[in-house]
Amino acid sequence: MNSRGFAIFALFMVQLLYGLNYTIAKAVMNENYIKPFGFVLLRVAGATLLFWLVSLIVPQQKIEKRDFLKLFVAALFGVVINMLFFFKGLEFTSPIHASAIMTITPIIILILSAYILKEKVTSLKIIGVILGLIGALVLTIYGKSARAGDNVPLGNLLIFLNAISYSIYVVLIKKLTTKYHPFSFIKWLFLFGLIILVPFGFNDLKEVQWQSFTPYITFSVLFVIIGATFGTYLLNPLALNKLKASTVGIFIYLQPVIAGLFALAMGADFIDALKIGAMLFIFLGVYLVIKKPKKAN
Repeated sequence: MNSRGFAIFALFMVQLLYGLNYTIAKAVMNENYIKPFGFVLLRVAGATLLFWLVSLIVPQQKIEKRDFLKLFVAALFGVVINMLFFFKGLEFTSPIHASAIMTITPIIILILSAYILKEKVTSLKIIGVILGLIGALVLTIYGKSARAGDNVPLGNLLIFLNAISYSIYVVLIKKLTTKYHPFSFIKWLFLFGLIILVPFGFNDLKEVQWQSFTPYITFSVLFVIIGATFGTYLLNPLALNKLKASTVGIFIYLQPVIAGLFALAMGADFIDALKIGAMLFIFLGVYLVIKKPKKAN
């Protein structure tokens, strides 16, 4: 397999792992095996350990002292706020809602890039932003979940705030990725995130009744740590090194498809006309945002 072919495979695997994660992680939290903040702490602790073990066998670049502050701020948005809001939101909303709202990330990145990095925004992209936001608002206000105990508006709002936090992280980390190989700074990113997360998740993690875990719950927890965290953060840089940002953006459409099909197969969610309509608005909005303008002849 050539390098581009492997990059496309890696990117597909990232979306597959993320897509399955919505239903798998929600089951662990909704069945009260681990509370959301405790689960985030366990997730980050496990991934941090794996990244530091990997750093022993792959070549590393020395991080300049002045860049550690940037990594700390990036960890705050990309690991701490991002994951806390995502897992808490996922506890209250459905996998299809959460995965659809997450596809709005390229739109948020566009807005932040225009404001922070002073990147040019076309009228077509502005229309895309409006359409995407309408879709997200419809899902948040009118969407329903298959689970009686869910609080969909609150869950969707937290997922949306998580998408904003992750987008800030992407913009912050942009310059660091041109300076260092991701393998060199991901271990620090997760270590800083782990240190900040301890006060939030320690009590929840202390309450976990490990002996009550069924084989499926044990598998689910390991999947979230190894697959949806370590695996995705390991594979994503490999894909980003070989593919254009627009190609990577298009692949995010796979997340709600995979998440939706898996959630429906597991009986964890249902589909209706409102969800389909709102998702189409989001997809169309994201497409207009990542669409390249035609060059003048």
